[in-house]
Amino acid sequence: MESAKASSHLSDYALMGLLTIIFIAFALAMDAFAVSIAEGIVVQHFRMRHALTIGTWFGVFQAVMPLLGWMTGSRVRNFVQEIDHWIAFGLLLFIGLKMIWEAFRMESIEKQTDPLNAFVLFALSVATSVDAFAAGISFAMLNLAIVTPIIIIGLITFCISVLGVWIGNKCGHCFEKPIAIAGGCMLVVIGVRILISGLKNC
Repeated sequence: MESAKASSHLSDYALMGLLTIIFIAFALAMDAFAVSIAEGIVVQHFRMRHALTIGTWFGVFQAVMPLLGWMTGSRVRNFVQEIDHWIAFGLLLFIGLKMIWEAFRMESIEKQTDPLNAFVLFALSVATSVDAFAAGISFAMLNLAIVTPIIIIGLITFCISVLGVWIGNKCGHCFEKPIAIAGGCMLVVIGVRILISGLKNC
């Protein structure tokens, strides 16, 4: 009986962890989504392969960056275990507020820029995934295994970016700012939740 209760308890925690990772993945993908919309606006003679190319670039970088952040955070986690929830909260708060701040100064990609140029895609992929590096550090602070998060983050970013290019091509850039703001707010809320949970366990 006790074993069944313990198993159910662990299952609930696993579900909560998975849901949190999914919410973080969507929040982190909002930057890529907003940029994908801008990319879709300037793509000439739109084809689905254009959206798949942009989605692949953004998805791959968004998956690799948390891995690099997790590897970095894992090296120092043992030294900061007592304040790990504060570090995770601080990182997510910083990322969220940064996304909100940048949303108010967001500018569309210039018309003369080739959105499918490899250098342009590389630069945009790095720019939209830097926040994911910090998120990877927070995963390490929370002692989370990294394989599931990077798969979820990469796939969600890929799908959302493909959708963003299509929306941009069809509807323009009127949604860029609210999307980025919503993503930032989601990260702040998740950070607060992690901090409250950590303080309760102290």
